Amino acid sequence: MMKKTLFGSLMVMAMMLLIACGNDKQNDKEKQAPVQQQEVESPAQPVVNENAPHDKNSEFIVVSKKDLRLTVYARSGNDTVALATYPVCMGKNKGQKQGKGDMRTPESPADKPFSITRIQDASTWKHDFGDGRGSILAYGHWFLRLETPGHSGIGIHGSTNNENTVPGRASEGCIRLLDKDIITLKEHFAYVGMPVIVQPEGQPPLDWELRARQR
Repeated sequence: MMKKTLFGSLMVMAMMLLIACGNDKQNDKEKQAPVQQQEVESPAQPVVNENAPHDKNSEFIVVSKKDLRLTVYARSGNDTVALATYPVCMGKNKGQKQGKGDMRTPESPADKPFSITRIQDASTWKHDFGDGRGSILAYGHWFLRLETPGHSGIGIHGSTNNENTVPGRASEGCIRLLDKDIITLKEHFAYVGMPVIVQPEGQPPLDWELRARQR
């Protein structure tokens, strides 16, 4: 009887050890399994409100160097409404542009906005950033050339091969959008003659801007 009891106890202990070993192996597998990264939506996603009633010719752009944001507004009666907002990449260096090669984005005078002078297909344009990548596609599908008195070659364009810089400060002076956003901006809003206001880094949103964004 004692032999049977001892044998039974040993069998129970053996089964418990097997179960424990199995759990350890399962835990090891779970630790070794790759963790699936969840896609986190960027906080700077474009917002488009094309249905707000307005006159097409009343549309204008405000670029905030402080917030790294381009917003399309339109006048609607006595009000101003926000139609679209996009994250942007500005000049690498802060401050008002002084001359060619200073890596700054020019700021428009308070009483005289810049304007879009040409809308050009830039899908085949290349540029050498001097970073070892050579001459590469860099402008997205469209280049919205700006009239910026005292400075030339400034525009709003895409960020082919540099989309990781949007939003940010890495351009040579132009205003970069994501490639998909420059297409939307061109197809739905941009026109030759469109006013473009570029605000300094130290300028917070004006009261009318805050009200327009809330509508």
